[in-house]
Amino acid sequence: MDYRIYEKRAQYYETDQMGVVHHSNYIRWFEEARVDFLERAGAGYREMEEIGVISPVVSVSCQYKSMVRFHDLVEIELKITSYNGVKLCLAYEVRDKDTRAVRCTGESSHCFLGKEGKPISLKKDYPKYHELLAEWTQVFKDRDKKAEYVEDK
Repeated sequence: MDYRIYEKRAQYYETDQMGVVHHSNYIRWFEEARVDFLERAGAGYREMEEIGVISPVVSVSCQYKSMVRFHDLVEIELKITSYNGVKLCLAYEVRDKDTRAVRCTGESSHCFLGKEGKPISLKKDYPKYHELLAEWTQVFKDRDKKAEYVEDK
């Protein structure tokens, strides 16, 4: 399974009067990275919405570390932190592409709703998507274990 870090160049319209990216845009960047990841993972929003599944945001948070300015190129790395068929939680890290300085970190959680707007279980109702997300959850867990192991050496 191939994971690609999402890249984003800060646009002029995303900056505020102080010349830095406005705080609200980081949440949008999380969404861009999430939509890109899910599309590449085979569980894209468009495809899921066509079969009547939506995945609204239940909560989102962002911890700002340092500023991004116009034209800076950042990487947005995400990982699935938990998934149980009903709820999906992700973590994000926005880094400067050149210096690797962390600009912000964040989390978001999402549920899955059917056509009637009621919660559904992907595991029960859409096993194809459940398997994809479960596999990716394991990929991220395994990757974190390897990172921890390397750090302990």
